[in-house]
Amino acid sequence: MLAFVALWPLPGIAETVLVLGALYAAVRMVQLRMQGKQRLLSAPAWALTSILFLGYWLPQAFSAFDAIDPATAWRKTAAGLRYLPFMWLVAIAVATPQRRGLTLGGIALIAAIWTLDALAQAAFGTSPLFWSMDQLKWVVSDHGLCSAQEVAAADRLSGVLGPCNLKFGQVLASLSPFLLFAAARRGGLWGWGLATAAVGVVLVLAGSRAAWLTYALVVVYSGWRLLGARALMVCLAVGLVAAVAVGFGSAQVRERVARTAMAWEGDGDGVNQALSGRAQIWDAAGCMISAHPINGVGARGFRDAYPACNPAPQAQEVWGDGPALHAHQIVLEILAETGVLGLLLWLAAVAQAWRAWRFAPLAARERARPAMLALAVTVFPLNTHLAFYSTFWGGLTLLLAALYAGSLLAKDAG
Repeated sequence: MLAFVALWPLPGIAETVLVLGALYAAVRMVQLRMQGKQRLLSAPAWALTSILFLGYWLPQAFSAFDAIDPATAWRKTAAGLRYLPFMWLVAIAVATPQRRGLTLGGIALIAAIWTLDALAQAAFGTSPLFWSMDQLKWVVSDHGLCSAQEVAAADRLSGVLGPCNLKFGQVLASLSPFLLFAAARRGGLWGWGLATAAVGVVLVLAGSRAAWLTYALVVVYSGWRLLGARALMVCLAVGLVAAVAVGFGSAQVRERVARTAMAWEGDGDGVNQALSGRAQIWDAAGCMISAHPINGVGARGFRDAYPACNPAPQAQEVWGDGPALHAHQIVLEILAETGVLGLLLWLAAVAQAWRAWRFAPLAARERARPAMLALAVTVFPLNTHLAFYSTFWGGLTLLLAALYAGSLLAKDAG
């Protein structure tokens, strides 16, 4: 499981690790079942993990019946079954105190290394980790991980994921609870403060406004428990001043702030520019919801349905050439691609996750808190998002869901 996270900068290899892990988990659980041996996963953890998977996968399956591109929809639905044994494997990895310490500590360590690497990129202009992988790629295949055009077009700190995969801000923000909780546990207030500042600097320079909001939620929640309300407000004020100072030293961050300020112009075009074209995309999502209200246009069918729903087909797209690939907002994505039926299934899974938290003992909540916070801020509905039915972001989200279920309902519950 840790190998899967560590290999996210190499998506193809990471996906291979996921598939192999899923196959191993499926075979191993069947073997133990047939031998009548002790289960690797408690019955409640197995049930919640499976429910969370079904809340993600069933909308995809139902949307495939009359999808815009049925062949692709059914192929992706079939491929999505690999996530179930993978989620069991992740839940098994946090099922005991020893495994949980190794797994959650490993994720925190990966996030810390990626943060230090991104700080090095901010200081010297190159991510040491990505540069090393890129050099190895040149040796193996006589070309790099990213094209020259992608490198030239990169407009933010890209970190270990590189300039051709500008998701680093969102990824680090989603993983930050593991690092901040681990830092607070080991270093107390000073450890939490140092980790918070380091990740904050990186995320400001990474330039993703969605990541800024995600991280703000993480800092407020973790800081409130550690500092209390008054001290947290002071820290937030200091952090905001520092973030502004760091941000205005970056041309890319200044451009994003200026773009955001365009929303105050009051007209529709200004809001659309401020949202990087998302207002136009959300209008198209509304069109798809109206045309396919029951089960949507099909998971990952947004790009195929977009041309017919584009509210301004003659205008130049803010994001460049080509159709919008997804709705950039979780509720609109679910409704547009999987319909009201899909949203109800998602909400049913959320309700079960909340019910498990509500009735869990305090000790179980404490050990599941980092995973709970990571999952909650990743799917926080009042934000913009990456595509939850994409291979990369879908795998990350289901990983967090399995960590939550496995930690909360572990064998040492009590």
